[in-house]
Amino acid sequence: MEKIEEDFLNGLKLMLLLEVISGERLPRPNKGKMRFHKIANVNKALDFIASKGVKLVSIGAEEIVDGNLKMTLGMIWTIILCFAIQDISVEETSAKEGLLLWCQQKTAPYCNVNVQNFHTSWKDGLALCALMHRHCPDLIDYAKLRKDDRIGNLNTAFEVAEKYLDIPKMLDAEDIVNTPKPDEKAMMTYVSCFYHAFAGAEQAKTAANRICKVLAVNQENEKLMEEYEKLTSDLLEWIHRTIPWLENRVGEPSTGAMQHKLEDFRDYRRLRKPLCVQEKCQLEINFNTLQTKLRLSHRPTFMPSEGKLVSDIANAWQGLEQVEKGYEDWLLSEIQRLQWLQHLAEKFKQKASLHEAWTRGKEDLLSQRDFESASLQEVRALLRRHGALESDLAAHQDRVEDIAALAQELNELDYHDAASVNSCCQAICDQWDNLGTLTQKRRDALERTEKLLETVDQLQLEFARRAVPFNNWLDGAVEDLQDVWLVHSVDETQSLLTAHEQFKATLPEADREQGAILGIQGEIQICQTYGLRPSSANPYVNLSPQDINTKWDTVRKLVPSRDQSLQEELAQQQVNERLRRQFAAQANAVGPWIQAKVEEVGRLAAGMAGSLEEQMAGLWQQEQNIINYKSDIDRLEGDHQLLQESLVFDNKHTVYSMEHIRVGWEQLLTSIACTINEVENQVLTRDAKGLSQEQLNEFWASFNHFDRKQNGMMEPDDFRACLISMGYDLGEVEFARIMTMVDPNAAGVVTCQAFIDFMTRETAETDTAEQVVASFKILAGDKNYITSEELRRELPTEQAEYCICRMAPYKGSGALAGALDYVAFSSALYAESDL
Repeated sequence: MEKIEEDFLNGLKLMLLLEVISGERLPRPNKGKMRFHKIANVNKALDFIASKGVKLVSIGAEEIVDGNLKMTLGMIWTIILCFAIQDISVEETSAKEGLLLWCQQKTAPYCNVNVQNFHTSWKDGLALCALMHRHCPDLIDYAKLRKDDRIGNLNTAFEVAEKYLDIPKMLDAEDIVNTPKPDEKAMMTYVSCFYHAFAGAEQAKTAANRICKVLAVNQENEKLMEEYEKLTSDLLEWIHRTIPWLENRVGEPSTGAMQHKLEDFRDYRRLRKPLCVQEKCQLEINFNTLQTKLRLSHRPTFMPSEGKLVSDIANAWQGLEQVEKGYEDWLLSEIQRLQWLQHLAEKFKQKASLHEAWTRGKEDLLSQRDFESASLQEVRALLRRHGALESDLAAHQDRVEDIAALAQELNELDYHDAASVNSCCQAICDQWDNLGTLTQKRRDALERTEKLLETVDQLQLEFARRAVPFNNWLDGAVEDLQDVWLVHSVDETQSLLTAHEQFKATLPEADREQGAILGIQGEIQICQTYGLRPSSANPYVNLSPQDINTKWDTVRKLVPSRDQSLQEELAQQQVNERLRRQFAAQANAVGPWIQAKVEEVGRLAAGMAGSLEEQMAGLWQQEQNIINYKSDIDRLEGDHQLLQESLVFDNKHTVYSMEHIRVGWEQLLTSIACTINEVENQVLTRDAKGLSQEQLNEFWASFNHFDRKQNGMMEPDDFRACLISMGYDLGEVEFARIMTMVDPNAAGVVTCQAFIDFMTRETAETDTAEQVVASFKILAGDKNYITSEELRRELPTEQAEYCICRMAPYKGSGALAGALDYVAFSSALYAESDL
């Protein structure tokens, strides 16, 4: 080309120009040199331009053939618009507006640059330099440019563009600077070269960003899946390890050992189990969050490994709760049983010891043959003394039966040392039978001798008659005063005190009886001074006044001692009662508070208003209030611990047990955590889908209006009415198709989450496998495969290596060594997960 006004006259170079820049073939030109041949060729070129949707205003073939420079330049500008500028589009604008918007966006961060048009905004050259610096900062040192050096800035831009970007120098710096309003068309043509030079890089950058976003979602989801699998395995392993421990209901022989087991169980309830409750709650939250993220990113639903579903965790936890139920009650009842056994064993030993002390020497006494050389008085005395002994034996019959009953009860309650108890009881019973036999034999012998002996000392007989029952009373009093007790309340202790006071009321009468018995002994001594046969011992009874005095002194000493013991027991029971009331006061406050909070959280979950952030702030405040209340729970645990340490197992002042409080507290923590997680998922849904708060609120309001039963689910008819109210024109076929989307399991209901997902898909634009394939194709330069070098060049290191490790080798036509199949990889991102 030498002269535009001359070289286009025959239309041949014009047709060749259009073929070169369009890449398409035009009709064959006319070979003739006549004017009509030239006009025909130019018309073919103009028709081709018009076929591209470009309007040719006042441009005719005759003016071009005649060398009209103005018309020829207008035609050239039309070609530039068609093939260099018309295809520019930025944010749904096109051509001139799109190119201007692109320049404004790229130069916005630069000072002294304000692009408002395609003439005066470019006169100082800074806008052109800013465009190149924005995309290739190493080509121009923008900080050193001066606004007043217009020609220098323009020449710098022209030279750098021509040298490094292959953009020819179309303009002259002096013409631009010295012209009040530079030519707009020339400037647009020149600037469009920059757009085409950098648009490819922008497109590759956009494609790389899209791929990085998709890969980041996949990587995060895989990490969440691995964390879920690990947390599930750890929790199930703990549950399976704990259940056999709770199923072991084999008791220990001692109270101390059972108390140790009780302490271990309390540590489990206070320390180990609460941690696992939090883990279980967090596991469910993580699972819901993961499923929400997968659904929002159009990934397949996550299916955990066999046996690790949330329902499997719930079933295992339910099994743990079932086994745990009653374990503490069993421990407490076992401790009470062992305490009662210990009490019975001590009582048995005491009674057996007293009985052995009483029977000591009785067999020797009954085996004596002293009556054979005794006088009549002595025989009668021996007979009466034997009668007293029989009375004594009869009085001890009940005590022997009590000992046998205690031994039988210890055997029935499976006392661990029952063998020694049975051995002792058998020895006592055998001895008792032998005493009965010896007693009967001695009575027979004395009665045979009595017929020969008649004299008896009445005073000694009277002493024996009154001293023996009094001695028995003393023995019974000593035994009662030394008797051990087991009480559980102030009332029971008060009953023992009342009985003791009643006993003390009989002491004056006993004191008079003791004086009367000693008086009889004094008369005996007086009678002996009147010539009766002296005797150092009473022949009718093996008791001396010293025995009576000693036992009487023992009774008087034991009375204040028992007084003190009962008062101490009363004080301890009062302390226990105070602990009961202290625990009840707190439990009666904590229990209703927890119930109220559970109901409040339920109301919040059912009718939350305001923005999601406001709802979240309110729920976080509720959660903080609940966390702050933990100190009251810990204080109540401390009071419960004091009750357990004092072996107090009942409390009539409250209906709330520590077990009820713990269950309510765990339910409250789970409820608030799940509610917060639900709102977080709504925020995640809103942000991921690009929904506004108003859109999300409108969806919720529509669902709640047509949720007739207010149970979080719509019937199919209600769902149809809801869609119609929102502007859908539904036929039976279309509605059936939508139902398969929102109710894939054919449950006959539409959940709130399914409704939100459907409406989100209807209103939001999402990534698809096809979009990812298109993005990879841009990075690959329109090839059907991509190389590792291209991935490392276009993507961040982590995402590039992620793709390289997972992409299969490309096996299509034209495959090179190291070529990777990005189409199969993109499809796999949206296919079913291996898990």
